[in-house]
Amino acid sequence: MALVGGLVFASTLDHPFIKYNKLWINWMLKIAVVGLGFGMNLVETLNAGKNGLLLTVTSIAFVLIGGYLLYKLLKIDRNTGHLISSGTAICGGSAIAAIAPLIKANEKQISIALGVVFLLNSLALLVFPPVGTFFNLTQHQFGLWSAIAIHDTSSVVGAALTYGDEALKVATTVKLARVLWIIPLSLLTVIMFKGENNKVKIPWFIVLFVVVIVINSYWPFSGLLSHWIPFLSKKLLVLTLFLVGSGLSIKRIKEAGWQPLVFGSTLWLGVSILSLSFILFQS
Repeated sequence: MALVGGLVFASTLDHPFIKYNKLWINWMLKIAVVGLGFGMNLVETLNAGKNGLLLTVTSIAFVLIGGYLLYKLLKIDRNTGHLISSGTAICGGSAIAAIAPLIKANEKQISIALGVVFLLNSLALLVFPPVGTFFNLTQHQFGLWSAIAIHDTSSVVGAALTYGDEALKVATTVKLARVLWIIPLSLLTVIMFKGENNKVKIPWFIVLFVVVIVINSYWPFSGLLSHWIPFLSKKLLVLTLFLVGSGLSIKRIKEAGWQPLVFGSTLWLGVSILSLSFILFQS
């Protein structure tokens, strides 16, 4: 509802602070994720991350290899193809933002990649919960699936939030572990595109998220902190999703054209179906 509300708001009224929208989403998401750590336990977190490791590695390899083959077939320029593949494989807009400077992508290539990934990411937020209910997925299964197959962290936690608290914990942990793959992906990108003097940014909010979980596991926070901070963090996530919707540009989507959209949709549907099949087969 927050996502759709933001889209309706942006379609009927002018966003008064559109140039700050991305900055706010970025910081609010990081703050909310760290806040969720106040209600999490280290043992549960490690188990969730361990269970999703094989699926994470397999899905990332599938998307990157599939993307490399498919962008040539659809005759998409290399930079746009790699940006969409990176966003689908790791964490949507964050991965695109991290990879774009390494390949010296221009504004149009970045805009097209963000438009495609953002459209599919928003669609996933609305579609995944009813699909999970249809297949009778447990909260653990849904959290794992959403972390693997939904692009941006904001929509992963948004979808999991509607499914249940356990789904939210699993999804957040697996997704944040997945985000760390930006580092090896960046190194691989530098080698592939033969860039020079490129720096890889460490997502420090993930480090802080882990630190908070470790502290809470060995020196538990008071009931007031362990209850209210995660509670307020979930509310902050809802507000973040409203801002995500309010920043959706129909113009950006139209500019993408059909080839990048088909390219991104094929990768997304492929990783969604394969990961869901794997999860159902395991059960």
